[in-house]
Amino acid sequence: MSNRDDKLARIIAESQRHYAAYVLLNQALAEHLGLHPTDLQCVSLLDSKEGPMPTGEIARLTGLTAGSASRLVDRLEKAGLVVRQADPHDRRKALVELVPEARARIGEAWRIPGTAYGQVLRRYSDAELDVIADYLRRAGEVGIVQAERLRRPPR
Repeated sequence: MSNRDDKLARIIAESQRHYAAYVLLNQALAEHLGLHPTDLQCVSLLDSKEGPMPTGEIARLTGLTAGSASRLVDRLEKAGLVVRQADPHDRRKALVELVPEARARIGEAWRIPGTAYGQVLRRYSDAELDVIADYLRRAGEVGIVQAERLRRPPR
């Protein structure tokens, strides 16, 4: 195996370990906040986006059916974490947005883990951070595409 093949294999192995560790962190953070991990995933998606998100996009990004995503939003709305409003361009669609208090609550829960991740990232140069950000964006896109592929019924 070439040095490049060794590096690629190492990155794949480290990515798998990173994913497993992140799933554990997500579960622990969800429990800490009194949420289900999928609910926290939705809250995190909403927190990372400026403005409201259509319920259909929440379904796509969480891997839920439209009905399950709607029930998830119902739970979050009942818990006071999100508000739902009609899409001004299509009244049949709902837009979902975090309430400011939820952003603050999630931000406070994420403060210590976020600081720890920040300490790791500060060790890298600006050029290395650009590569890390690019990899994470591209790998995230691949993950979404592959999840959608796996959910399609076999032909």
